[in-house]
Amino acid sequence: MSTSPIDAALNDLADEFEMLGDWEERYRYVIELGKDLEPLTPEEHSEDNKVRGCASQVWLVTEPQADGSVRFRGDSDAHIVSGLIAVVLRLYSGAQARDIAAFDASAAMARLGLSEALSSQRSNGLKSMVARIQRDAAALAGA
Repeated sequence: MSTSPIDAALNDLADEFEMLGDWEERYRYVIELGKDLEPLTPEEHSEDNKVRGCASQVWLVTEPQADGSVRFRGDSDAHIVSGLIAVVLRLYSGAQARDIAAFDASAAMARLGLSEALSSQRSNGLKSMVARIQRDAAALAGA
């Protein structure tokens, strides 16, 4: 049985989180991941790219690729949220639209421990980001 790119990325992230141990170290790691996000242009910080339902400012850019995969880029005005964007982008960016739309994001976030570790406000924001990505992917996949 072959593993999808999303499952492979989830396995890698889960292994990295497991090696870190406690959540203080994991938070630092997530913040570091956010520092490596590709910057968005001023034009991409638009209302059209803004994610609704996040306490912090969050922008996501969806870029369909010729091979049916989807590339995502994102940014936030909060360090921890930028890190959460980086986690989500590692899972989804570069995957096929149909796989993104079908992926069980709730189970993935639970596996990483994010469901329990985040405040309800951050958790709701993360769900909003994932919902936006999956909605965009479903539209591209024709679902």
